[in-house]
Amino acid sequence: MYIKNNRGFTLIELLVVIAIIGILSAVVLASLNTARSKGGDAAIQSDIGGIRSQAEIYRTDNASYGTNGTDESSCAAADNLFSDPTIVKQVTAADAANASGSVTCNVAANGTAYAVSAELVSTAGTYYCVDSTGAATTTATALGVATTCS
Repeated sequence: MYIKNNRGFTLIELLVVIAIIGILSAVVLASLNTARSKGGDAAIQSDIGGIRSQAEIYRTDNASYGTNGTDESSCAAADNLFSDPTIVKQVTAADAANASGSVTCNVAANGTAYAVSAELVSTAGTYYCVDSTGAATTTATALGVATTCS
């Protein structure tokens, strides 16, 4: 025989369930934020790393990396590798990924070297840098006017 129980849930039971759901959602949101910042770092590293191969194509076509000198903090130049349309897109994408405008692009005055770096998203004050020596590294030092990653 089936006995129908119209009792329902008590207020305490409902509050416990709501608290558990709240705790679980907080854990999930924290994990999503970590994943989002790591994804941003990966995008920056990919974009900045892609500049290295495009820079070598530019140097092969133009016999140097350009002549604009150092401290191209805006990464906008008319007479060096940072005017190449593909590199411009990669710099713009890295700039958008870190949302801080902290991409720095430098070319040696004689056009024999370059370096580019961008601040990573997950850890403020950490930069990803590539240069003409083949270095691709994460550093705690901003690029400044150097043409090699420190």
